Amino acid sequence: MTGLTSRSRTRQAPCHRVARDGIGDFRFSSLGMTLLALNKPFGTICQFSPHPTRATLAECVARPDVYPAGRLDADSEGLLLLTDDGRLQARIAEPERKLPKTYWAQVEGEYDEAAVARLRAGLDLGDFVTLPCEAREIAEPARLWPRHPPIRYRASIPTHWLEITLVEGKNRQVRRMTAAVGKPTLRLVRIAIGPVDVFSLKLAPGQWCELPQQILTLPGQRSHRPSR
Repeated sequence: MTGLTSRSRTRQAPCHRVARDGIGDFRFSSLGMTLLALNKPFGTICQFSPHPTRATLAECVARPDVYPAGRLDADSEGLLLLTDDGRLQARIAEPERKLPKTYWAQVEGEYDEAAVARLRAGLDLGDFVTLPCEAREIAEPARLWPRHPPIRYRASIPTHWLEITLVEGKNRQVRRMTAAVGKPTLRLVRIAIGPVDVFSLKLAPGQWCELPQQILTLPGQRSHRPSR
């Protein structure tokens, strides 16, 4: 593989193969498995089967042979990996693999270092205790695409942004964590899984590209932190 294959969620748009600048490290020989990266739009549910009222992955990815490696809630956006190989799916999704996943979260309230310290240390959410994680305040991301529809602001309550990197992925974990420290999440975007980030791939919401699966198995690879 010498490049990445890019696709758009727009069904009428032509499919074309492109070479991306700045991602030469993604060039590996194929092992016969498929690995796709999708920028999942807000409101899309992580299933291919039809739904009476919600958009599904089938509207973004016209590939019936792949399935999500992990999930993103309908009201979350960003990087989702899909594959046709069960072992690769487990490598990506299983918490014990500890593949870092990085999120940008827009949360309610003023920045509170004590609250962020609690996120880093691990929280008792009742049904489980979260592992220690990386968490820090960031400026409002200039590179982030607009959400449709936009979040509902409350004029009297400020918001700020956090970057959170987890090595586990329980159901609605980031939202539950920020709520537990009094900072409800208004917008949640997954920007990276291991060394793969949505900005290096130049994927707009609803677009996908094909990746070499070896990108997730290189020794010493860590979560990539894209610039804001």
